[in-house]
Amino acid sequence: MDDSWLPVLWAILPTIVVSVTFFLILRGAIRMDRTERKAYARIEAQERAKRGLPPVAGDGAAR
Repeated sequence: MDDSWLPVLWAILPTIVVSVTFFLILRGAIRMDRTERKAYARIEAQERAKRGLPPVAGDGAAR
């Protein structure tokens, strides 16, 4: 019985590695997008304040 599990593990291991790699890349992309949106909103708020314009209503989460 022990001899049959090793080939099964070697067969499924590439799928697991690719899945984990894909998950990490996708999670990183989503986090970078979220961080970029926050930075852009902060810069936009600073520029609006410099020009004396009112701040944008809400936190932008409704978009």
